[in-house]
Amino acid sequence: MACSNETQRPTVLVGLSGGVDSAVTALLLLEQGYRVIGVTMAVYDGPFAPSRGNSCYDCGEREDIRLASDLAGMLGIPFHALDCAGSYRRVVLDYFRESYLAGKTPNPCVRCNQMLKFGLLPVLAAKSGLRHEYFATGHYARVEFSRRFNRHVLRRGLDERKDQSYFLYRLSRRQLSRTLLPLGEMRKVDVRALAARRGLPVHDKPDSQDFYAGDYAELLGRQPMPGNIVDTEGRVLGRHIGYWHHTPGQRKGLGIAAAVPLYVLRVDAERNEVVVGPLAQSLRSSCRIGDVRLMLPPAETGFAMEARIRSSQQPTPVTVRPEEDSRLLTVDFAELQPGVAPGQSLVLSLGDMIVGGGVIQ
Repeated sequence: MACSNETQRPTVLVGLSGGVDSAVTALLLLEQGYRVIGVTMAVYDGPFAPSRGNSCYDCGEREDIRLASDLAGMLGIPFHALDCAGSYRRVVLDYFRESYLAGKTPNPCVRCNQMLKFGLLPVLAAKSGLRHEYFATGHYARVEFSRRFNRHVLRRGLDERKDQSYFLYRLSRRQLSRTLLPLGEMRKVDVRALAARRGLPVHDKPDSQDFYAGDYAELLGRQPMPGNIVDTEGRVLGRHIGYWHHTPGQRKGLGIAAAVPLYVLRVDAERNEVVVGPLAQSLRSSCRIGDVRLMLPPAETGFAMEARIRSSQQPTPVTVRPEEDSRLLTVDFAELQPGVAPGQSLVLSLGDMIVGGGVIQ
């Protein structure tokens, strides 16, 4: 796509994190002829200390920004770090805290992608004078224009083990139309190999594991609050140090000796109780999702789809039933599902195409 006239080359804003995926994304787009600008969200506003791991909200963010700047220099592209700390705290951290303390299981990465990374960041860049036609990240997912639906659609990445389309299901049609995801057609092993061949020092840098590497209790701002672990009949089986340490579907870390494995069925924030039971009691045949965001309406796709209630889960067949309230859908599972947790996202797909999803109620 290279153009002889520099001013005619489309400009793409690339979210640089200091990792191998975003670095290779910038490299590939340069080779495809785009003018590339590197940009990073500065989100950490806590006390500075040595990094505790590769995560989005991390004490060592300054080092990641320095590394992203160095990578931009190696690639010969401009680089800017934009202050998003206040918005990150309101949009992600406050939501995370409120959800957990309400006994729900939040999806901070889904919210961050929709509202900050693909939302606020390009807007701030444009306001700072960084004009661009496209925005790109190192996500393992694909954006394509579908002639069948006459719009841009989101598809799963070809590397099934790294596919990140689950975290992008809330992007709008406008956001998708301006998004480039070069790694969607690649495998992670090939991305690392390419980075090594091109001499990028991050070719073997470990992947980010979570949005926060420390104890979640640090973000919640709560002191230990001992309570009971009970069965569905209310019998006390053990103790916990705070209901927010547990989430539906959890099996390990309960500290209870039982004849059969026990799973968290639900958490009761008001009573500070964690309710557990055998696997059979954790299975659900259906659930309701709210705050629904559909890229494609069921009227166009049909009501038989597949769904994931966790990013690492293989899609399972479902049937979708619209409700009178358009913000709600009932999802019936073809097979009973464990760990259906309120607050978690359920993502719908048709083959490898993401249809949309919502928040489990």
